[in-house]
Amino acid sequence: MDEVVMENIFLLVLVTLLSVLQNAFFAHKVEKECKAHNGKTPAFERLSCANRNCMDVYPTFLAVMWCAGICLSQAPAAFAGTMYLVARQKYFVGYMGQTCQSTPGFLFGKRILSFLFLMCVVGVVNYLLLTYGGSDYKEYIQTITKAASALLLIP
Repeated sequence: MDEVVMENIFLLVLVTLLSVLQNAFFAHKVEKECKAHNGKTPAFERLSCANRNCMDVYPTFLAVMWCAGICLSQAPAAFAGTMYLVARQKYFVGYMGQTCQSTPGFLFGKRILSFLFLMCVVGVVNYLLLTYGGSDYKEYIQTITKAASALLLIP
């Protein structure tokens, strides 16, 4: 395989491993809070809810990140995955305070998941156009995707 492709696949694997470590950290935090207060405090309930929400979205995140990386472009998918991890951390930390503090992290994560899903759809449509129509727009789409991934930094 091409060296650049291998580096980009390495980035996707690295983001996946970081996500697994982050999930383990969240689960440890919830367990620690549970042992400290026997699970009867509002803080435990909030942490447990945040951890459950993160675990519910985790398979979707992995699926769209890998699909976007394989079908379209690895570097923007890995960048969006890293930004999603930052948004999820903000969401989780916001839940530790008041619940309304988690809203910006939730909305940011939702926007990143939408971007990754759009990358998946465009990649699949491009593949279908190439297979059945004979036209390939992958280079143009990759250029647009790389430029658009920088817009994810805007809050």
